[in-house]
Amino acid sequence: MFGRRWGSIMASSLLVGSLLVFPHSAGAEEVDQLIKDIDLVSQETSAQNEAVKQLEIDIEAREATIAEVQERAGEFRAAAETASQNVEAYRSEINRIAQAKYRGTVTDPLSIAVSAEDPQNVIDRMSYLSTLTKSTSDVVESLNAETKKSADAVYQANRTKAEAEFQLGQLKVRQAELEAEREQLDARKTEIRDRVDALTAEERELWTAKNGPLEVDLTELLGISSKTSGAVEAALSKLGSPYGWGAIGPNEFDCSGLIYWAYQQMGKTLPRTSQAQMAGGTPVSRDELQPGDVIGYYPGATHVGLYIGDGKIVHASDYGIPVQVVSVDSAPFYGARRY
Repeated sequence: MFGRRWGSIMASSLLVGSLLVFPHSAGAEEVDQLIKDIDLVSQETSAQNEAVKQLEIDIEAREATIAEVQERAGEFRAAAETASQNVEAYRSEINRIAQAKYRGTVTDPLSIAVSAEDPQNVIDRMSYLSTLTKSTSDVVESLNAETKKSADAVYQANRTKAEAEFQLGQLKVRQAELEAEREQLDARKTEIRDRVDALTAEERELWTAKNGPLEVDLTELLGISSKTSGAVEAALSKLGSPYGWGAIGPNEFDCSGLIYWAYQQMGKTLPRTSQAQMAGGTPVSRDELQPGDVIGYYPGATHVGLYIGDGKIVHASDYGIPVQVVSVDSAPFYGARRY
C-alpha cells in the first residue's frame, strides 16, 4: 500500500540525514533546504499516519461486522431448532389424526349411510369425518410451512457462518498489514522527532514558522455569527497545543484530530481521518467558505484545517509545531466540506 510512498520517504530521509550531520555549520540556503526536506518527510509521515488510522478504523468496523454476523447466525440456528421442533409436533398430530380415522372412522359415505342407526347418526359421522379431513389438511399445511421455515433458517445459519469465517480471514490479513504499517510508522515518527529535536534554536524558529502563522484577534473571531462557530471557538481554544500523531485531544492533536475534537464539543461526530472528513459532509467551493468548514490540503487530502473566516484556518500541522492560525493558502488546496 505504501511501497512507492516509502521509497520517496527513504530518499528524503537520506538527504535530511546528511544535512543534519552538521546542522550548526549550515548556511542560510542549506538551512532553508533542511526545513523543506524535513517538511517533505513530515508530510509523508503524516499521510502514512492518516492511512494507518483509517486501517485501524476499518479493522474496528470489520470486527463489529463479524460480531453482528455471528449474532445473526446464532439467531438463525435458534430459529431452525424451533422450526424443527414444530415440524415434529405437526408430524405427531398427523399421526394422531390418521390413527383416529383408522380406528373407527369409515370414509365411504354410502357405507356410513347404510350402517347408521338413524339420519342424525349419518350427519354426526359425516361431520366428524369432515372435521378430521380439515384438521389433517390444516396440519399438513402447517407442517409444510414449518419445514420450509426450518430449511430456510438452516440455510441462513450456514450462510452467515460462512460469511463470518470469511470476514475473520480478511480481518487477520488486515491485522497483519496494520502491524507492518505501524512498525514502519513508528520508525518514521521516531526519526522525525529526533531530527526536529536536533534543530538549533534558530532552525527551530524557521520550522515553527514554515506555514506562516498569523496573529489573530480572538475577540473578533469568536464573535463570528455562524451555526458552526462553536467548532471554531473550540479549535481556537487549543491554540498553542502540541502536535501528536493520532491524537484527538484534549491536550495534543494531529490535523484531523483537532477538527474531530472541535466538533465533538458541539455534540457532533465527524469522520476520524482527513480523507474521510473530505469524503463526508457537503462539498463547498472555495469562494463559498464559511467559518466551521473543513478544508483539505495536498493531493489525496492528507492534511486538513478548520476555516475560521477572513481567509484563515486553524490547524495542527507537524511535530514540533503548536496549533496555529495560518492563511487558507498556506498549502495546496484540495477541497472543502461543510458539516
